[in-house]
Amino acid sequence: MTKTIGIVTATRAEWGLLRPLAKLIQDDPKFNLFLAATGTHYLEDFGETYKEIVADGFTIDARVDIIRSEIKNPADVSNTMANAVSGFADLFSKHRIDLLILLGDRYETLAVAIAAMNAKIPIAHLHGGELTEGAIDDSIRHTITKLSYLHFTSCEAYRRRVIQLGEQPDRVYNVGAIGIDNIRQMKLLSREDLSSAIDFDISDSKYAVVTYHPETLNGNVKYQCEQLLEALSAFPAMKFIITKSNADEGGLIINEMVDEYAKNHANVLAVSSLGNLKYLSALKHASAVIGNSSSGIAEAPYFKIPTVNIGVRQRGRIQAESIINCNAVASEIAGAIKKAMSDEFARIAAKSVYPYGDGHASEKIVAALHDWLDDEKIDLKKVFYDL
Repeated sequence: MTKTIGIVTATRAEWGLLRPLAKLIQDDPKFNLFLAATGTHYLEDFGETYKEIVADGFTIDARVDIIRSEIKNPADVSNTMANAVSGFADLFSKHRIDLLILLGDRYETLAVAIAAMNAKIPIAHLHGGELTEGAIDDSIRHTITKLSYLHFTSCEAYRRRVIQLGEQPDRVYNVGAIGIDNIRQMKLLSREDLSSAIDFDISDSKYAVVTYHPETLNGNVKYQCEQLLEALSAFPAMKFIITKSNADEGGLIINEMVDEYAKNHANVLAVSSLGNLKYLSALKHASAVIGNSSSGIAEAPYFKIPTVNIGVRQRGRIQAESIINCNAVASEIAGAIKKAMSDEFARIAAKSVYPYGDGHASEKIVAALHDWLDDEKIDLKKVFYDL
């Protein structure tokens, strides 16, 4: 009997990670893919990235609108979560879904997980067990773990942590970082083709990819972004591709500041979304990645390029030697960028060991899904595993 596998995506970055897994499920004769798009995918300010999903050859089976005002404060986040619980409760009442795949640690994802739990839909959670001590995402991620039945982590240390949270070891798989599947599979653009595709000349100069998100547990977003932009100003000969922030509290402040900065600096391109192909191509040819995105931890090291990781948002994640950590202070950021651009550190990055798998996470996940679904082994009455 064909099983329906649901996948929910709410952001550009999330879809970029889920795409290879969705493709395998779509092509599997024993599975029926049910794809729901929500969050920022339909918002013009965030690039209307649902179009990228369609361009990738997928049908969006359900659109759930949950962001009904700009995310400016905690109440806006909570109201968006309430909209997600309600919207997905309605969706799950109308469609049979045998298992739901959720990725990561965003607040929308937690809301979807709550609706799925109430609908008695088993959840397979990707990227559990990780730590991001500077963001509320940490609590969200561990909560989703406890709402989930199957777990697919990006390294063995994270697998052990999920088990430490009381999950049975036979339901917890170390498969590696799923984002590397895309890098391994996709034919990335040449530097010249990328330059043409983004209408920004990077053909003959060093450039860095920059992404900065709010530290949702650490206060002054405006000050931190000012420090980052001041540090970038110390490198007028470099070019910077800035991908704007997500729909978190404080993200709007960052995006407005980035837009204003880009208007006044010809060496800066600010974009809402590059799309998966152009983003990964930009990483491939970059001299460095700067900011506090998980991409600088989980994907940039695969390309053997330096990452300047700012602040505490990603504190706690396992890191390759190619990552330089600094505080959100202009002088420290500039110093870290200078170090990252040095020939000495480039050699360190080139020799660094990648800690997040081999780029075959999707195949391992699908194999595990068959193991549990083909023989109908799932029993939602979970027993807490004591160490």
